[in-house]
Amino acid sequence: MSSSKTFEVFFDVDRKRSEASAVQEELTRPETWQDPKKYQSLQQKKKRLDRDLQSFGRLESKKQDIEVLFDLGREGEPVDEDLVKSLDEFGRRLEEAELLALFFDPDDALNAILTIHPGAGGTESQDWASILLRMYLRYAERMGYKSDILDHQPGEEAGLKSATVRIAGDYAFGNLSRETGVHRLVRISPFDANSRRHTSFAAVFVYPELSDDIEVAVNPDELRIDTYRSSGKGGQHVNTTDSAVRITHLPTGIVVQCQNERSQHKNKAVAMKMLVSRLHEIEKKKKYAKIEKMEDAKSDIAWGNQIRSYVLHPYRLIKDLRTRLETGDVDKILDGGLDDFIKAALVQRKKEAVATAAEH
Repeated sequence: MSSSKTFEVFFDVDRKRSEASAVQEELTRPETWQDPKKYQSLQQKKKRLDRDLQSFGRLESKKQDIEVLFDLGREGEPVDEDLVKSLDEFGRRLEEAELLALFFDPDDALNAILTIHPGAGGTESQDWASILLRMYLRYAERMGYKSDILDHQPGEEAGLKSATVRIAGDYAFGNLSRETGVHRLVRISPFDANSRRHTSFAAVFVYPELSDDIEVAVNPDELRIDTYRSSGKGGQHVNTTDSAVRITHLPTGIVVQCQNERSQHKNKAVAMKMLVSRLHEIEKKKKYAKIEKMEDAKSDIAWGNQIRSYVLHPYRLIKDLRTRLETGDVDKILDGGLDDFIKAALVQRKKEAVATAAEH
């Protein structure tokens, strides 16, 4: 097999070309034009597919340039400087294309809804939850994503009791999907007068934000809807009316809430979208027979369930317990530099998917 064909197989180019053609055909149909939500969703999908194919095209073009430079070098032409530059650029483009190749789940391209809950431990764990929130907001900023805090319940003294963030951008859910789990912190507590070392836990859950053309049936009779006064900043109107909305899905016990918008109606609409996204994710995990149900992880945000440890004392080390990747550059990670951990987790996910497919 030629190197060019090997590239195409690895990056699944044929499938993406086929998908792009099918989407383009769908966009030409009059019934699609009459459905603005569907039309917009298809346009976004076409944009992602075109970008992926263009990325492959640039990679293939750069590879051909390098081959030409090698041929000229063999003939005695002075190509060393151009060759070094071309190889460097090829390496960057290859890394970019490799990351795109790790996204295979249909939901990977969607926006993400991320929630954070502290474990037992009061102020210490609540402060750790707020540190994680800042880490993910900084990661979103580094990636050029847009982030909106949909709900924020502050702790009594410091930190937070819970937070929900919408992170919007290409492959936001794909990148963040493996962040779901318990995160463990070891440090000298700033809230301990005796400066003792504390271990804190917080749970992170990430769900895809479903596009409007995806439907999940929700029975209104299975919902409990409560309104309450917003506890966050947002102006006089927000703070003096019961505009915040909390929705409980009785069969599953899932609770979602939103206080970010100024009207109760808008908060309810956002909360319902969050609920639908979480129900979709649960059904998807059931369908693919995940080892653990997402909700089971909430029962014990403590020892034995963590996916990553952040040690700030007596040494400084962050270690992912699934991929075994570790780094001593603690400040970089807590400031949102999660790229290496996220890529390692996506590589592991791809290997697991390949292994599962081989078994069947």
